[in-house]
Amino acid sequence: MTGKWFKLGKRFIEFSASSLLGTIVDTFVLWVCSKWLFSTYVGEYIISPVISFECAAVTNFVVAYFLIWKDRVSRRTARSFFRHLGGYNLSCVGAFLVKMAFLLLIQKMFKWNVVWCNLLALCVSGGLNFFMNERVIFRKKKALPPPREENS
Repeated sequence: MTGKWFKLGKRFIEFSASSLLGTIVDTFVLWVCSKWLFSTYVGEYIISPVISFECAAVTNFVVAYFLIWKDRVSRRTARSFFRHLGGYNLSCVGAFLVKMAFLLLIQKMFKWNVVWCNLLALCVSGGLNFFMNERVIFRKKKALPPPREENS
């Protein structure tokens, strides 16, 4: 069981490192959108985070698919890539809703800038994302039992 926990811990560290990359992408895109593209509350606090989160989600998926959970991807085909991306994106929608709820809550409570609210909210949604990746999107497939030999 020690090997199992070690592997899970290693994946979590790799996931955290890739999440840092996603956070950089998310924060940069959010800053660009909220600074230069949108000036209304809805544009700054709703539309900008949607765009930035999707950019970060695609970045994180590519890292997860090719590096973190590569041993759980049995076939490297375009179909496999997009099938996993679809599932990943659906799980990200759930994490995004959690992130948005916390972002708006933090903003209402503390009146902070959207970027600071976003960084804090990402900490919460990141845990949900790891769980979904480990247990749903890149779940370990059960091995098929060996074929039975029939004695004639």
